[in-house]
Amino acid sequence: MRTKASWIGDHVPTLLNVNNYHYRRGGADVMHLEQSRLFRTEGWEVVDFAMRHPDNLDSPWSDYFVDEIEFGRDYSFRERAVAAGRVVHSPQARRRIGDLIDRTRPDIAHLHNVYHHISPSILPTLHRRGVPTVLTTHDLKLACPAYRMITDDAICERCKGGRIHNVIRRRCIKDSAVLSSVVFAETALHRTMGTFARCVDRFISPSRFYIDKFVEWGFDASQFVRIPNYVRPDDFMPAEKAGRDVVYLGRLAPEKGLATLVSAVHTAGVALTIAGTGPDHDALRQQAASLGAEVTFLGHVGGPDLHDLVRSARAVVLPSEWYENAPVSVLEAYALATPVVGASIGGITELVQPGRTGWLFRSGDVGDLADALRVVRQTPDATIVEMGRAGRSWVEEEFTDRHYLERTLDVYRSIGVQC
Repeated sequence: MRTKASWIGDHVPTLLNVNNYHYRRGGADVMHLEQSRLFRTEGWEVVDFAMRHPDNLDSPWSDYFVDEIEFGRDYSFRERAVAAGRVVHSPQARRRIGDLIDRTRPDIAHLHNVYHHISPSILPTLHRRGVPTVLTTHDLKLACPAYRMITDDAICERCKGGRIHNVIRRRCIKDSAVLSSVVFAETALHRTMGTFARCVDRFISPSRFYIDKFVEWGFDASQFVRIPNYVRPDDFMPAEKAGRDVVYLGRLAPEKGLATLVSAVHTAGVALTIAGTGPDHDALRQQAASLGAEVTFLGHVGGPDLHDLVRSARAVVLPSEWYENAPVSVLEAYALATPVVGASIGGITELVQPGRTGWLFRSGDVGDLADALRVVRQTPDATIVEMGRAGRSWVEEEFTDRHYLERTLDVYRSIGVQC
């Protein structure tokens, strides 16, 4: 392992790692924190830049963080006006990141999610100061102002071709005309200024699907590089035998396809365990009860208990009905030697090898998912174990922290960073 002493000369490279949140809130936030850990292990200096938040992890750089903005918070009229302005363009963020650059002289800035909170207004400052900049596209925000390409619980591409007024017309942000108008203004301003095209040297996407979608919407393919998400296999003890139930892990929300899944497990006559919370919890319970489906709701499960649950499963199911990027939950299931049943949508198809590591079905199709679940139930235990081991081997071959590190360093070198 490289240490600080092994760098040529006295220079230790510095990474400016930027993300809205500095705690484990969602997938992008976890990757931001994991990247910091990984690069510090490699001997880099890592400088954090984020939004102030009571749940943030400790950081020696927190004095430079921008003030908190939370959509939906009960602000006063004046506070709402100030926050709306900062979403569109934040002088505070530009000033503070400029001060941080002066203090730390970073070799590279790596941005994760900065929209709506820190705001893209930091990008021209990084560009003018000569800091090479990459941005990981954890979502579809570059193309879709509301970042998910979903509305009314269905896939939506109405903004394609620059028709971003649809974000207001459809009230895509929390069903609020005001918030949607703010996000419209943010998107319109930075597209007019060419902020991302001018100031980002390379975009990183965890999935090929997202790259193809951005290119389809008019972005330059040469600016994008695929670097898959990763897990640390040593953190996961693999299962040794096949389980009985299928398991869903994650948020209980309409785009996750859980109503389809509950109907499918009833049709297939299999047992389902759901670990997670979200707005659809009560409706899903009622649906399962009315159908007589064998569904167990565990609520939030984390840490070792979650690993035990996945190891005890016959398969993990991802019934998504929106453009998933590259769910880390698939890699975690494989690391635990558990096969995956995945919807053929978004980047999920890139992470499931049918017949080897799992099964695919048509997204939103109850009958096709039920057929897949019957196959899972009828597959011999020995084959289930073999598929789980194949998934674990695939993770070890392609999706580890070492792979992520080397691929990311290759991108940094390609834009002139000495590392």
